[in-house]
Amino acid sequence: MEVVKKPRWGLWLLGVVVIPAALFATYTWITLSWSYSSGERAGFVQKFSHKGWVCKTWEGEMAMVSMPGTMSEKFYFTVRDDAIATEINKLLGKKVTLTYEQHRGVPTSCFGDTEYFVTAVKSLE
Repeated sequence: MEVVKKPRWGLWLLGVVVIPAALFATYTWITLSWSYSSGERAGFVQKFSHKGWVCKTWEGEMAMVSMPGTMSEKFYFTVRDDAIATEINKLLGKKVTLTYEQHRGVPTSCFGDTEYFVTAVKSLE
C-alpha cells in the first residue's frame, strides 16, 4: 500500500506569507516606538501640507536662521497628530519651537517622508 503525501499548504503559507509579515510588522512597530534622538528646533514654518495617495501625513519645512542676514538652514519634518497639525497651521509664518523625535529606519514612507516626527509646537512671539 502506497502512502500519498498531501501538499502542506498551511506550512507553505506560514513560511512564505505569515512569518515575513509578522517580522515586518514587529520591525515597523519597534522603529516607530523607539526614539533615536529627541530635541527642539526654532524657526519659521514655511511650508506645511497634507500629502500622500493612500497614507496621508502632514509634511513641513522650517527655516532656521542662526543670525540675521545669513542663509537659513531647512528642517524637514513630519506630523502624525492632527491636533498638532492644526496648531502649526495657526502659527504659519511666526517664530515657533518644534519638539521632535527622530525615528531612524522606518521601513516605508507611509508613516512620513522624514525621520523627524514633531510631537509639540510652541509659539515664540
